[in-house]
Amino acid sequence: MSNIIRDLAKDNDFTSGRPVNISRRGFLLGSIGTAAGSLVLGFGLPVRPALAQALAVMTPGTRVPAFLEIRPDNTVRFMSPFVEGGQGIFTAMAQIVGEELDMDPSSFSVENAPTGSDYLIIGGKMRITGGSMSVRMSYDTMRRLGALARAMILEAAAKRLNVPVGEMTSEPGQVIHAASGRKLTYGDVATDAMSLPVPAAESVSLKERSQFRWIGKPIKRLDILDKSTGRAIYAIDCKVDGMLQASVQHAPRLGMAVGNIRNEADVRAMPGIHSVHRLPGAVAVVAERWWNAKRAAEALVVDWIEAGSKPLIPGTRNMPADFSTAAFSERLANEPGTGKDAETAGDAPAVLAGAKSVVSATYRSQYLRHAQLEPPSALARFNDDGTLDVWAPNQAPEMFQAEIAKTTGLDASKISVHSPLLGGFFGRHFLYAAASPFSQAIELAKQVGRPVKVIWTREEEFLRDPLRPMASVRFRGSLDDDGMPAAIEAISICEGPTEGLSGHDENKIDETAVEGLTGKAYAIPNRRIAQIYVENPTMLAYWRSVGNSMNDFFYEAFLDEMADAGKQDPFALRLHLLKDNERLSNLLKAVAEASGGWKRGPFTAEDGSRRARGIAMASPFGSHAAAIAEVSIRAGEVVVHDVWEAIDPGSIVNPAIIEAQLNSAIALGVSQVLIEEAIYEQGEPVARNYDLYPILPPSRMPRVHARIVESGAAMGGIGEPGLPAIPPAVANAVSTLTGRRVRSMPLSQYRFES
Repeated sequence: MSNIIRDLAKDNDFTSGRPVNISRRGFLLGSIGTAAGSLVLGFGLPVRPALAQALAVMTPGTRVPAFLEIRPDNTVRFMSPFVEGGQGIFTAMAQIVGEELDMDPSSFSVENAPTGSDYLIIGGKMRITGGSMSVRMSYDTMRRLGALARAMILEAAAKRLNVPVGEMTSEPGQVIHAASGRKLTYGDVATDAMSLPVPAAESVSLKERSQFRWIGKPIKRLDILDKSTGRAIYAIDCKVDGMLQASVQHAPRLGMAVGNIRNEADVRAMPGIHSVHRLPGAVAVVAERWWNAKRAAEALVVDWIEAGSKPLIPGTRNMPADFSTAAFSERLANEPGTGKDAETAGDAPAVLAGAKSVVSATYRSQYLRHAQLEPPSALARFNDDGTLDVWAPNQAPEMFQAEIAKTTGLDASKISVHSPLLGGFFGRHFLYAAASPFSQAIELAKQVGRPVKVIWTREEEFLRDPLRPMASVRFRGSLDDDGMPAAIEAISICEGPTEGLSGHDENKIDETAVEGLTGKAYAIPNRRIAQIYVENPTMLAYWRSVGNSMNDFFYEAFLDEMADAGKQDPFALRLHLLKDNERLSNLLKAVAEASGGWKRGPFTAEDGSRRARGIAMASPFGSHAAAIAEVSIRAGEVVVHDVWEAIDPGSIVNPAIIEAQLNSAIALGVSQVLIEEAIYEQGEPVARNYDLYPILPPSRMPRVHARIVESGAAMGGIGEPGLPAIPPAVANAVSTLTGRRVRSMPLSQYRFES
């Protein structure tokens, strides 16, 4: 039993007769004990001496005992190489592995896997949970893993029954010897099976798609019961023996350092306070109870030191005292230059230079926060044997392990990174400097000599959350004599999130800065996509669908402008430009059919409101999506009534998860285009909580009509592709309805006539 479960059980011990003050959630967590297998967090499967291959070097994704524990009760404990953050990855992994193992996914208990080379299954070199890569990049590997495990089960059963292994077959959870009529459950022979050598990967064959029992079916999510009954463990729930709690106060502007603490002695004397600490860019208070630490941290009066020409804190940037997002947006929109080519076809500059008329427009997008619901937290414990345990929400365990090794001087083998369920996602939990409390927890644990859990308040999260980049794009387009696009040029002025993290390379284009502008399938013969690099003073991050989240808005909205200039219907224009692309033509027709047939409007709805529809497409992360949005204006604000979205992910694992992900992506896309915006004034964020950073409320969520078009092509992503087409579909509908071209987000910046 893990320390976490022991401590939870101890904290909720009713047998002693002493008074116990607990929350309902605390009771649920503590009273369940180990019965709910999924409560054991990332400690890995037990290593038995009989496993001769335990230390052998094997191809990632093939060492079966690292992933699977088949229990005597015929249930399966599976270590997922990818982190569950609400996207349904645990269920998908169980479906894929269970299909080839011949084990019902409902019998699986799935956990986030610990760090280790066994789990580096993306190209055999890495693993991250992001970029909509989890299922599509591991599908074949996880199927083969299940098949290898089944082969081991059959071999163990054959030895038990003293028959040739070729006479053994399986049904879900059972091994069958048809000749004698004997049967064994997987649990009966699992211990023997897992002690056998893993067969060669190429020795097993995989099922034909026609044989699938579970892949392609809407299997129920495995994590919903634990989440709905309070049993799910997030980082904020983690506990270990002897743990102290900490709260922090960050500098009001990024790059500032701690100077004098005016009332340090008074704060140290507050009830329940253990100690006060100086950290890079922050002060911290450690206490037995987090609430005491929070109140004390907020009470600290700090003289913050301004940074000079170089950052005082390694890996971060200096936020100017006069920085404002309004001024920075103007700078981006007016930045001179023609940029560096990211994608070209034909000769767009020459065609534009000789065109009779040119359509020109400048588009803008806003900074966005992740605005995750779970405040960041992390727990660190130095152990007597010289090892270090860290519990922290993350999307890349080995990256965190390597960073911790670098900063602590410990060998990576002595560092265990445990990955609880993510209570917030969207790209928030990658390795961002000064944006995660894990380094603070490690430093405080080192200083106080006890385990420390750090929890950031919502206000501290809004202060340090790295942002989706702001960008501006200058477009020029020309039309042929039939009103069809002959040339398009798009110059993006921005800093991409990847170069924001890893540094700008003058010799390269950051693909995340221009994706959604590049790679478009429309048959426009002359194209030029370019980037002008402008560094941000803010820390940047990946955000759901990354560059596509803003660039498809830019491109698809400008395409509507070109359609209007050429007196073309925007749906018919897209269909014409895709006439040689059967897959995308079918997708476009599918979304129109789902909406009852394309009608742009404006038109009068049954309730008497004036409405219009917009169309947009996007092709991120190996999948393709087309969306239609229907809008009206009420009291000067945009109302999105319905969204129809068709997605072609090639091949699918679970249609129910795809539909849920589409609903989620649509919600975030509508939230982005209508209301979300991170605003800075005088170098500080205006919003420090949801009161000034609103996210889409249920009352503004449109009706969603999802359609899955399974073309049978190579498998694409699911978590992110549903988002990018939504903002331009809404914006195009609003432009049609109002006659006023929308060229920036969010639409709350505009005031429309009802």
